[in-house]
Amino acid sequence: MIWIAVAFGFLMAFGIGANDVANAMGTSVGAKALTLKQAIIVAAIFEFAGAYLAGGEVTKTIRKGMIDSSYFNGQPELLVFGMMAALLAAGIWLLIASKLGWPVSTTHSIVGAIVGFAAVGVAFDAVSWGKVGSIVGSWVITPLLAGVIAFLIVLSVQKLILNTEDPFQRAKRYVPFYMFLAGFVIALVTIMKGLKHVFKDKSIELSMVEIYLIAAGVGVIIAVIGAMFISRIKVDKKENKDYQFASVEKVFAVLMIVTACGMAFAHGSNDVANAIGPLAAIVSVIQSGGEIGASASVDPRILLVGAIGIVIGLIVLGSRVMATIGQKITHLTPSRGFAAELAAASTVIIASGAGLPISTTQTLVGAVLGVGMARGIAALNLSVVRNIFVSWVVTLPAGAILSVIFFYIFKAIFS
Repeated sequence: MIWIAVAFGFLMAFGIGANDVANAMGTSVGAKALTLKQAIIVAAIFEFAGAYLAGGEVTKTIRKGMIDSSYFNGQPELLVFGMMAALLAAGIWLLIASKLGWPVSTTHSIVGAIVGFAAVGVAFDAVSWGKVGSIVGSWVITPLLAGVIAFLIVLSVQKLILNTEDPFQRAKRYVPFYMFLAGFVIALVTIMKGLKHVFKDKSIELSMVEIYLIAAGVGVIIAVIGAMFISRIKVDKKENKDYQFASVEKVFAVLMIVTACGMAFAHGSNDVANAIGPLAAIVSVIQSGGEIGASASVDPRILLVGAIGIVIGLIVLGSRVMATIGQKITHLTPSRGFAAELAAASTVIIASGAGLPISTTQTLVGAVLGVGMARGIAALNLSVVRNIFVSWVVTLPAGAILSVIFFYIFKAIFS
């Protein structure tokens, strides 16, 4: 049974790699800061490092507190069947979505699947419906927030740098500020999201003031190094504006790659739990003879299954969702792509601080929409946007329905 669960956990991790990794790298590919091949190599390294090195030695057995474990006392096998069904259901839905190039939320896929088997197969009251409501609310709040931030960043870049008489001179003056902002936000994402498991497992406690000071320090270092590099780039004032624009965009392209690496590391460390959380719960219940704890220790081999699954999913199917996010919603340049990535990272930090459930997919799509809106509604491919919104709405019920079917199949086979 554990081996079957490991196979389903691997399938779920494969789906996360195929669908979710595009969040970190899609904009870099769309803006041509990285080729598809380079993006896959960079993402594979940082996602694997995040998932395996910082994925957490302990995980909650029931993700996000979605269901009440007391309903499984006396019948722990139902939790095992349910978690297996949830992994298989979410994994299959992510494969379908990835094949169609739809960027859906892996978190919502697994949550929908867990809610489905618990509500139908166990008891309607076993589900914390308030938590489900807050997730549905996040469909509106996080993309909107990311879109507004991205919109403002793009407008500021246009006003301060691109739409001026001497774009390159203005870039020398203002780009270090954007570099500080990028360094600061990515350091915050890495500490608060990427390394939180490492700190927890090693009992390292940092106050919010210390975290912000470290992030500010990283931002200052990146800004200083960036300013030194920009000052070495020589652009003749007599050169035409197009040439100056190209030089400015090159600077933003480097920044994009830095933010993408930080996002990939944080994503790997965080979202690998969508695959290994249910898997660790299954292993823990079976090995303890039916005891259900609030959390389970994660065998390093399980983390490895998750990390390898994410990388293989990314290599095999990742390019389809990357194309949707990077090229099909709106035309991206490095400065616009940077605005989208920085806005998405900022939203992740704001939402985490406010305790809002967040989907990195929806956050980044919202940010890309915000970037497009800065150039007017005509800059957006509305049919692609419509398909994405429909796929978001379908994700929870699709995961739930598949999960209920598999739950009853496993119950019939193993009971």
